[in-house]
Amino acid sequence: MLDDFMTRATLAGVGVACAAAPLGSFVVWRRMAYFGDATAHAAILGVALSLSLQVSIFAGAVAVALAMALTVTLLTGRGYAMDTLLGVLAHSALAFGLVAVSFLSGIRIDLMAYLFGDILAVSRGDLAVIWGGAALVVALIGWRWSALLTSTLSEELAYASDIDPRREQLVLTLALAITVAVAIKVVGVLLIAAMLIIPAAAARPLTRTPEEMAVTAALIGGASAVAGLRAAYVLDTPAGPSIVCVAAMVFLMTSVLKGLRA
Repeated sequence: MLDDFMTRATLAGVGVACAAAPLGSFVVWRRMAYFGDATAHAAILGVALSLSLQVSIFAGAVAVALAMALTVTLLTGRGYAMDTLLGVLAHSALAFGLVAVSFLSGIRIDLMAYLFGDILAVSRGDLAVIWGGAALVVALIGWRWSALLTSTLSEELAYASDIDPRREQLVLTLALAITVAVAIKVVGVLLIAAMLIIPAAAARPLTRTPEEMAVTAALIGGASAVAGLRAAYVLDTPAGPSIVCVAAMVFLMTSVLKGLRA
């Protein structure tokens, strides 16, 4: 069954949706959309370093994405606004990554595949990395779910409950770095933030509890992956962007539904 490239692509898309859904919910609640985008942009530098050092692209992307997120966390409040830091670091990392890729001699690289994804070229090994990373993210978020919710609701309440908000921020940072690394092959660095944010935002009007939102976001993300791949196959359009387009249409429908209920 896994010899069929569409089957592998579908499983990859669903795997990324499972990783992005619970994390994306916290990104929406904490208004960290640009933070996720910046971390994703940094991953292209990780790809370049991985290829030059001949190490796993997953490991390189995780390391650089994590370094970016930690740098932003440490520098915030030291004279620079969060959005300014994110803008500088995100675009700088992307630019340095693209320049670094151009210096790689003797290595053939399809840059567009890393920018916009190449889900149809997912291999069995890629599937193992994607689902392994997704399982790790889900386990990590599930382990810290209550503490993450408390620190998201109020830092004062978190301290009163003997929870360190900075530690929970680091948990989210690690989960974000892993998600970025596993999603590169599916939607590319330029669309990773969309898969984090759009399914979660689409699920918000349909749910009443945080747990319901995370599960619904996973269902919307998985359905968007399946429908987007089908549309790409029929219409001969890019697979990664097609998946995001389907998720965006679901968001539009849930927003309209919310408006009608109001």
